[in-house]
Amino acid sequence: MTPDLGTGDEAIVTICCRDNASVGVTFCDRFSFDADSVHSAVELRAPGLTWIWDSDLATFLEELAADYRGWDGERNWQTNDHDLTASATFRSGGYVGPTWALRPWPQAAWAPR
Repeated sequence: MTPDLGTGDEAIVTICCRDNASVGVTFCDRFSFDADSVHSAVELRAPGLTWIWDSDLATFLEELAADYRGWDGERNWQTNDHDLTASATFRSGGYVGPTWALRPWPQAAWAPR
């Protein structure tokens, strides 16, 4: 994980795959509408990474926000080719536990731990 300074002294965090530095996730352009929220742009990169967006990630995230009082079990979202998957569980105290996995190659998997 590498914290950098972006424009306007905003933090940029980059997480790289230990086995292949060309695979990574960058969190940048952080902003907040109020004291209770933090937003970031997320950039995913890997050689051969394909995106088929017939499943809408924004809708998945909006549904999580709409159910702010909680839910049972785990909720999941993925791209058509399974390159990117997201899961979320509702935890005590009103917190959501998100998990993201980036798998750019069918024969090899990489996910942040």
